[in-house]
Amino acid sequence: MLVTDSSDDLSLGLVFLLTPLGVGLTLWTTVRGLRMLLRGRAGRDAHTLVRGAAAAAWACTLALFTWGLLHFFTLDESRRAEACEKRLGAEKARSVEGYEFAWIPLEFRCRVTGGETYEAVVPGYVNPAAGLLGVTAAALTYAARPKNWLEETKK
Repeated sequence: MLVTDSSDDLSLGLVFLLTPLGVGLTLWTTVRGLRMLLRGRAGRDAHTLVRGAAAAAWACTLALFTWGLLHFFTLDESRRAEACEKRLGAEKARSVEGYEFAWIPLEFRCRVTGGETYEAVVPGYVNPAAGLLGVTAAALTYAARPKNWLEETKK
C-alpha cells in the first residue's frame, strides 16, 4: 500500500501506536521463545524446541519491522528533507516535490520532479530480512502444529 503525502495524521498516529506495540510484542515473543527452547532442551522434546524456534523467529521478524518503524518515529518535515538530501545529494534534493511511504514492505521514498522515487530512511536490509524471517517463522509455526489439528477443527 503506497501512500502519498506522509503528513497524514492517521499515518503518524499508526507509527506512534505500532512502534511501542512492536517493542512489547518483540519482548514477549523473545521471552516465550527462550523459555520454550530452554524447557525443550532440558526435556529433549522436539515439538517444544520447534515451537520455541518459531517464537524466536517471530521475535526477530517483529524486531526488524519495529527497527524500520523506529526510523519513521522521528520523521518530521525537516527530517524528511534531511533524509532525502542525504540520499539524493544537495543538488537533486532541491527537486523533491513530495514523499511516499508504505507499511508493507516498510518504505519511505522521496518523489522528485518527473515522478521518479528514491528510497530513503529505512535501511535496505530491513524488508528482505524481515520477509525471510517471517517465512521461516510461518514454516516453523506450521511444523509445530499438533499432529491431529485437522481432526480437532472438524469437531
